[in-house]
Amino acid sequence: MKNEKYQRYIYWGVTAFIVLSLLIGLIFFIIKIEQVLEIFRVFFRILAPITYGAVMAYLMAPIYNRVKKLVKAVGSSSSSAKRLEPLAVFLATLVSVSVLVAVVTGLISMLLPQLWESVRGIIEALPTSINNLQIWLEQILANNPDLEAGVMEYYDMGVSQLQGWLSRDVIPNMDKIYGFISGLSSGIFSVINALKNILIGLIVMVYLLNMKEKLLTQAKMILYGAFPLKIANKVLEEGRYVHQVFGGFIIGKLLDSLIIGVLCFVLLNFMKMPYVLLVSVIVGVTNVIPFFGPFIGAIPSAFLILLASPIKCFWFLGFILLLQQFDGNILGPKILGDSTGLSSFWVLFSILLFGGLFGFVGMIIGVPTFAVFYKLVREFVSWLLEKKRLSADIGRYERLDYIDEENRTYIEK
Repeated sequence: MKNEKYQRYIYWGVTAFIVLSLLIGLIFFIIKIEQVLEIFRVFFRILAPITYGAVMAYLMAPIYNRVKKLVKAVGSSSSSAKRLEPLAVFLATLVSVSVLVAVVTGLISMLLPQLWESVRGIIEALPTSINNLQIWLEQILANNPDLEAGVMEYYDMGVSQLQGWLSRDVIPNMDKIYGFISGLSSGIFSVINALKNILIGLIVMVYLLNMKEKLLTQAKMILYGAFPLKIANKVLEEGRYVHQVFGGFIIGKLLDSLIIGVLCFVLLNFMKMPYVLLVSVIVGVTNVIPFFGPFIGAIPSAFLILLASPIKCFWFLGFILLLQQFDGNILGPKILGDSTGLSSFWVLFSILLFGGLFGFVGMIIGVPTFAVFYKLVREFVSWLLEKKRLSADIGRYERLDYIDEENRTYIEK
């Protein structure tokens, strides 16, 4: 009995110490959030090749698994089925790397030359486009001199800043930028940090694809060795849910954005719009961002088209509105389904929060990350309610006024 009493005191002391340490850590994180985030940025910068490799491995894992399973299925009837394992691993790795290299090389060789021509054409035609836009604005506002004076003042200010930026930063460096792009697309790689990370990341991807089963097995052993069975089973269950949410959302969103980009390219060509390829790339890439993506992509695209033709700019804005309605109501739900289970408000909240913390990448991963956090909070609240012998059904609380303390009956309004 005496030992049990001491054990109880030790248990509560350790628990209090852990809670206090976590509280102090949380307060320190809030006070020194900039310094803490900078430490994380340095950490992730050092491990950038591992991050790149892990992301590429995660995206290529479905192809790797499908090829490996196919090779094993073909040789399953033969007597040398066990010998097929090395061959299946080799072919799956080869196909995964080949697909990744082919997609990246194809996009670079197809897009960069035309994007370069579009950007150069915009810069060369910029003085004429600015002059035409100014004439058009003066004609539209001719009947309202006061409004015309105010608008033209801001217009001249914006034009002078744009021209200064182009003449100071863009034009002097265009030869360097194009030389770098040409060298990259033709296989003449410079020894710079970004390329080093990507190349090492490709090697990391191969290692991770070939040892992912072993890593998962080791993680399970550590999990079940370090935690009670109930907690370990729960962690494993939540891990599968994280994989389901992230895999379904990110891969589905990439496919959705690719379709939107191609569809935008075809329809804008049909509508005889200027800078079709450049605008389609902007719309497709920004469409990866939920909710804000259409607006982020439409603003610079509309400005580019506005310089060439104000009338076509209005047609483009109407087209983008229809395209995004098609994506949001038909194509997106068809590909993604309800992969996150979040309402529109929480989608908006998660994008703003993670976008503010981690930028563009945070805006992409914010929704699935918050979906996992939302599910964990919901399960924790349900557990707390069930522990108090209360209902975890949300419908019981819609018209609730109070709960009777004696017999625990739900009194409605």
